Amino acid sequence: MPHLLEKPEPKILSAENVFPATLDVAELLASGWRPFAFRQFILKIHSRCDLACRHCYIYEMADQSWRAQPRRMSEAIVQRTAQRIAEHALAHELAEVEVILHGGEPLLAGPELISHAVRTIRGAAADVGTRVHVGVQTNGLRLDEAYLRLFGDLEIRVGVSLDGYEAAHDRHRLFTGGKGSHAMVAASLRRLTAGPFHHLFSGLLCTIDVRNDPLATYDALLEFDPPAVDFLLPHGNWLTPPPFRDPGSAATPYADWLLPIFDRWYGAAVEETEIRFFNEIVRLLTGRASRTEAIGLSPARMVVIETDGSIEQSDILKSSYHGAPATLLHVLRDSFDTVLGHPSIAARQIGELALAPVCRACDLRSVCGGGLYPHRYSETHGFLGPSVYCPDLYRLIDHIRARLVRDVARLKGNA
Repeated sequence: MPHLLEKPEPKILSAENVFPATLDVAELLASGWRPFAFRQFILKIHSRCDLACRHCYIYEMADQSWRAQPRRMSEAIVQRTAQRIAEHALAHELAEVEVILHGGEPLLAGPELISHAVRTIRGAAADVGTRVHVGVQTNGLRLDEAYLRLFGDLEIRVGVSLDGYEAAHDRHRLFTGGKGSHAMVAASLRRLTAGPFHHLFSGLLCTIDVRNDPLATYDALLEFDPPAVDFLLPHGNWLTPPPFRDPGSAATPYADWLLPIFDRWYGAAVEETEIRFFNEIVRLLTGRASRTEAIGLSPARMVVIETDGSIEQSDILKSSYHGAPATLLHVLRDSFDTVLGHPSIAARQIGELALAPVCRACDLRSVCGGGLYPHRYSETHGFLGPSVYCPDLYRLIDHIRARLVRDVARLKGNA
């Protein structure tokens, strides 16, 4: 991809003396804490992409390790990964796990490799009595009927990235020459949502740009009847702030954008779709655990396997600094239980212990949970800090809390 190859060499930052490198896992274990087994395995089966999205955290942000990765995962790495997943499932008596085919753009790996990977992993897991649910997250460009038939045969659920109406989507999701991709993605979504394939559809992923009209964006997503929508805050941190987020300001541009959608969604007579971010906030406010790393204090139970077999943390950490997701572990020599002992993995599983003092003092700490972990990064404190989106998160959660409190009071008054 020529536009990427022209980027300068990344600045490599040292994180040896900041959290979570300073976390003493041995001390945690001695205190009685135990890690939580991985339940989600993200396979980077192809490391390149056929789009040049301006907001992409893999290619356009601090970590540039994709340059050294093989384009495709080899069958040998697939085989060893399958064995490692089965080994982990057996050790922790996991009845089911989830595998997400990811990239880059995973469909560039080709149907043969995808089929081989899914059948190999499911076969190894079946031998130890574990069921494997498989999903794929795609930009949608190559989602033709042949792929849909394959996904139907293999029972693979399909998530597609769409940023809303044409002008909104084409702000960022572009080909290398600058042409927008909306028309092709919309055509693919019509194939997915029509006829015999709709049951494969897991939902839409929409990255927020506050310049886009929020309700028009939401309406454009609803046109495809998604079972769920994920609204994603653009990745950034205190060192490299996200667009329109001034770290020193109390302004809340992202909450301002999300609130009209929440009010429309929450007040609808019939649920239009599941909006995961809102659902998880409501769950947390009503005393239940979150099911996503974006919010709350639930332990992160996912791990990434790169095309070369390297085992990494969440790839969203690529937005922080070069090498941030690395563990220096590999499926050819390391078990996933070994990965559980890595300080950076443990930090994502210890709840409030991984929060900065300012977050622990907050009345919304159990709901916000410090926000998405990569959004906390600063050169001074590492990941031991509040989210760069702190004011937005507080305003959004407080608004949702107030709506729930009013509704509960009204229900009690009518009882």
